[in-house]
Amino acid sequence: MGASLRVYKRRIRSVTATKKITKAMEMIAASRVVKAQRQVAASTPYASELTRAVTAVATGSNTQHPLTTEAERPTRAALLLITSDRGLAGGYSSNVIKAAEQLTERLRAEGKEVDAYIVGRKGVSYYAFRERTVQESWTGFTDSPTYADAKAVAAPLIAAVQKDTAEGGVDELHIVFTEFVSMMTQTALDDRLLPLSLGTAAGEQEEPAKGGEILPLFEFEPSAEDVLDALLPRYVESRIYNALLQAAASKHAATRRAMKSATDNAEELIKSLSRLANAARQAEITQEISEIVGGAGALADATAGSD
Repeated sequence: MGASLRVYKRRIRSVTATKKITKAMEMIAASRVVKAQRQVAASTPYASELTRAVTAVATGSNTQHPLTTEAERPTRAALLLITSDRGLAGGYSSNVIKAAEQLTERLRAEGKEVDAYIVGRKGVSYYAFRERTVQESWTGFTDSPTYADAKAVAAPLIAAVQKDTAEGGVDELHIVFTEFVSMMTQTALDDRLLPLSLGTAAGEQEEPAKGGEILPLFEFEPSAEDVLDALLPRYVESRIYNALLQAAASKHAATRRAMKSATDNAEELIKSLSRLANAARQAEITQEISEIVGGAGALADATAGSD
């Protein structure tokens, strides 16, 4: 019986130590997610306005730019998958990897080959375990990405889009990441960055010229192509940077939620083990009392017999 009590006490100490760790990780994640939220809020307007500017230039001119022109028969696509460097975040990485798998299947069903570009050790490990080819991979900054990290990720992707498919280039660029909706909701989604989906952005209008010909409202210096050459790399970098920040905020929120759940489970387990330990201690005391009473009774009987 004493052995059982020692086992319960040892397990309680172990779970208590684990609870302290998970509680500390929960607090750290809570502080980091607030900072990440602020960075997302600061970067989103810039990315949105830059997207509008690029769309305005592309639709306000007749320039055929490789980053805005749809291929007649696209045969190759690049997929940028943003995962985490660390675990202990519930289903965060598995959900975004699942979304990437679904997008890959859809692209292949359309007859396109898919080149994978991976951010985060979880994604790299997933592809390595399945012996899949990865064109480029980046690790070590998913918890706190910088704009320099986004530029490093964007550079080979832009170069791939600018190349001809016969030379190893791609016709499309897709990104899969986790969007931060709220502290309780993070959604894995995919988005096509290039070619840019052109539409009528706010402020984009066309003027009818004499003879019924439609002329663009904008004039570009030195040329629309030069403006696109300057803007489109910034567009890709800003969108990737925003996605990295969204993913970081989502990861910290998922870690906070997972660690809170682990802390709550540890508390429940400690309560359960404490009840079992108390029951074992009570049984031990009862047994000791019974042995004492039994011994006293045997002694009394032996004394009465001798008399």
